[in-house]
Amino acid sequence: MEKRDLFGFSVEVDADAARDWYAEAEDWGCTCVSCRNFLVLARKRMLPGPALDTLDSLGISPEKATYVCELTHDESGHCYEFSYRIAGNILSGDEMASVSLGWGSVLCFHEPYPYGAPHFPKPHFDLDFSITLPWVLDEPE
Repeated sequence: MEKRDLFGFSVEVDADAARDWYAEAEDWGCTCVSCRNFLVLARKRMLPGPALDTLDSLGISPEKATYVCELTHDESGHCYEFSYRIAGNILSGDEMASVSLGWGSVLCFHEPYPYGAPHFPKPHFDLDFSITLPWVLDEPE
């Protein structure tokens, strides 16, 4: 395992195990309008650069999130929570507190429920983002 800093969380990552699982994984599968909007943004790589850089370094395609939920929306955009399962361990960092950044917030935490990651290698943790994103679909919000 390789030690890394993920937005202030010290973690160890088994990048090969994660890469292998994501190579076989499908895109996020929910077809509700909010999730379809997220998938268009992810496929067009319209997520913040630091999030994309981290996913790229782990060999994870942004559209292969293991959890997606629109939390709220207002005139500034649509706040999404979305996660990616990572093979490895959290070494330090408060799993109960997200790290606020200029473009959103990030949290590393242990989520035992499989959500969109059945049969994911253990040990693992989730890299969770909360980010306000635009609406890009040509259909009502």
